[in-house]
Amino acid sequence: MYINITDSESGNNKDSSKQLVHYLDKEDRLFDNLKPEKWFNGTSNAIPSHEVGSKLDNNIAKLGRDDAKFFLINISPSQKEIAWLKSQYGEDGSKEMLKTFAIGIMDKYAKNFNRPGIESNNDLLWFGKLENHRYYSHKDPEVKERLKKRGDVKPGEQMHIQVIVSRKDIANKIKLSPMNKSRGKNAEHSKKVGQFDRSAFKTSGEQLFDSQFKFQRDLKDTFRYANTKKNGVLEQRMAIRREQRLSAKQQTRNTTEQKGKIVTGLLDKEHRTDASDLLHTSPDNLLSSLLDTKNKSDGAPLITRKKSKRRKGLNL
Repeated sequence: MYINITDSESGNNKDSSKQLVHYLDKEDRLFDNLKPEKWFNGTSNAIPSHEVGSKLDNNIAKLGRDDAKFFLINISPSQKEIAWLKSQYGEDGSKEMLKTFAIGIMDKYAKNFNRPGIESNNDLLWFGKLENHRYYSHKDPEVKERLKKRGDVKPGEQMHIQVIVSRKDIANKIKLSPMNKSRGKNAEHSKKVGQFDRSAFKTSGEQLFDSQFKFQRDLKDTFRYANTKKNGVLEQRMAIRREQRLSAKQQTRNTTEQKGKIVTGLLDKEHRTDASDLLHTSPDNLLSSLLDTKNKSDGAPLITRKKSKRRKGLNL
């Protein structure tokens, strides 16, 4: 699960949001075969684009010319996660489930500020848009090597959600910036300004996906693992290696136990005689059924016929 917060994907976030809204509507213009995706939030699933831009641009009370007016949150499940959603809910159902997940993500976003009055997505002004594709940019190696062109559609499962969230709360009173990670000595000031732990936010989103959709995540696929490998000190990296080894051993044990259960189940099925079937078997066939069951379980016949001896002196 990739969850990232940026200033903006196209254009800056210190001016109108309408340029970004227009950019995120691109699939509605590019793909005639796709059903247009409407903007959504925690209360509506069909918000028109003009309403998104208008509400965001009017929610900027007491923000200066150089202040951020909004932020962009990218919620991108991995291909494994998308495949899991589609296997559970189908093509259309997985889209609706991902939108529901995004609402839960915005609940986590609100709580991460630890600000009184900011408890859930309902306290925020935000709008989400589901996209089905991703596109090559000038940063991609394939474009640099001239194997792909900028703007070409990337292969594989690429469904994701983009969320634009206002810098101000829905009441247009409280400033909320996920870029602020103040840890000042003045505790009261830090509490007033708000602290946002982006690592904790990403981890909580990953855990929400796992619990909401009963997804079994490998340790290597967690944000904690990737973040520790990249930014962790030696002690933290050694600890996660130990955890990785223990996880691998447990997985091996679970696989062995599962195989044992499968073998036992097959044997039980092979040797089991259904009593209810026997009760409905005619007397003439009952003995034959029992003999067949015995022969299958023992591997040797229950009754053997004696070979007749040839009489000497008779050659008929």
